[in-house]
Order: sequence, then C-alpha cells, then structure tokens
Amino acid sequence: MRKLIATATLLVAALIIAGPVSAITYGQPDGNGHPNVGGLVAPTAYSDGTWIYCSGTLISSTVFLTAAHCGENGEQVAVTFDPDYVEGDKLYYGTFYSDPLYNQTQSDPHDIAVVVFDKPIRGITPAQLPEANSLSNLSPTQTFTSVGYGAYAVPRGPGGHQYLYNDVRMVATGTLNSINKNWLRISMNPATGNGGTCYGDSGGPNFLGTTDIIAAITITGDAICRSTNVVYRLDTESARAFLGQYVTLP
Repeated sequence: MRKLIATATLLVAALIIAGPVSAITYGQPDGNGHPNVGGLVAPTAYSDGTWIYCSGTLISSTVFLTAAHCGENGEQVAVTFDPDYVEGDKLYYGTFYSDPLYNQTQSDPHDIAVVVFDKPIRGITPAQLPEANSLSNLSPTQTFTSVGYGAYAVPRGPGGHQYLYNDVRMVATGTLNSINKNWLRISMNPATGNGGTCYGDSGGPNFLGTTDIIAAITITGDAICRSTNVVYRLDTESARAFLGQYVTLP
C-alpha cells in the first residue's frame, strides 16, 4: 500500500485487498539517529502536500531494502535520506526489484524488495542484516526500534480516523509479542508504553533493540495503528535467498 487513505473504513477495505500497513506512531522525530533509513519519494505531491509513500534502509552502498508492495518490478524510483524531506532535497535514483515469489499468502508473502541505485551512496553507513535463523529464540521482553516516514498520528474526527503525514523520519520502540516461521509481531500499544508503525512505514526497518541489525521490515498491522506491528523476518531462508542476490549475507 502506498499512501494516504482518509478514513478507517477505507483503510479496512485496503487491508483486505492488499494487506500492508506503513507509519511511525507514538514515537518522536529521528533526526540523525538512523541516517541509513530513507523514504521512497513520489513523482508528484499528494493532496496534503507530502511526498513519501514507503520507507526502507540502505544495506550496502548500492542497495536499499524495502517491501515488494511498495513498487513495481523494474520501475525507476527516487529515494531520500533527508530526516525532514521537502521538495527539492537531494534524491537518489535506482531500479526497483521485488522478490519474484511475491504473493498475497499469509504464511510467506515474500513481500521484500530492493532498490539498486544507479551510483553508490557515499557518506552513509549501511545497516546490518541478521545471521541465518538468529531470531527464532528471542526473549519475550526483546525490544525493537521501528523507523520510517509514515503517518505520525491517527486522530479520530467527525468523518472517521485521519492519518497525518509530514515526511519526517520518525522512531519508536515496541516490544515482542510473538514469533512464527516468517513473522515477528511487535506491540505498538501506547497503553503499554510502546509505539510503532502505520501507513507510509511499509518496507522500513525494525532494528533489534538499539543495534543497527534489521531484524525485520514493516509489512502490516491493525487498521488504526494502535495494536500490533506485523513485520517480515530477514533471517529466514526465503528472505536470505532473495537478499543474497544483491548483498553479501552475514
């Protein structure tokens, strides 16, 4: 899912069709905390004046990790690493490549993609990928740092929930809920002190604790971005099979 849906009713419909969610809620501006996290920039502004529709992370000087539902295979895309993007800021261009096995199944959608830049990115240290099967036995108190450019608040108004965007890179911390073969489920319930993702954070990283290791990428969650952040593991055989075509794996 790319961006800006105005009401909860429309969001639920979109989730039924496509599944993904994307945006940092109950967090704070990231500033220069995660300079390797960027956003995919639309060629024209949305009706609210914003530009970024998905998030992602630099994992080598030429490769940007994101979600397959954020683009079309082979298309040219633009990426910003500015923490507070405005029209005219520097953009980096590359080609979008999604996992050819991408599908709509719940068990393993292969919802993973990369942007291969036309030129290497200088001056930004790439994030790290996890080792194979390294996330299967995490502590139930394990925390994750979610980063992205998605909606920063979801207030309820007369016409339903509104999703507010500002093209600012945001950060929030959530706590592990559960693990299965391909997914982590992370609490983003503000009542328990957690924050998390919403529309516009799709493809963005969920770092393991305070490390620079990307445990998983944001894919989906609940319609009003208050409960659970559902993220795609990067330590699995299927994720590594795709990523190994583009980067050296740990």
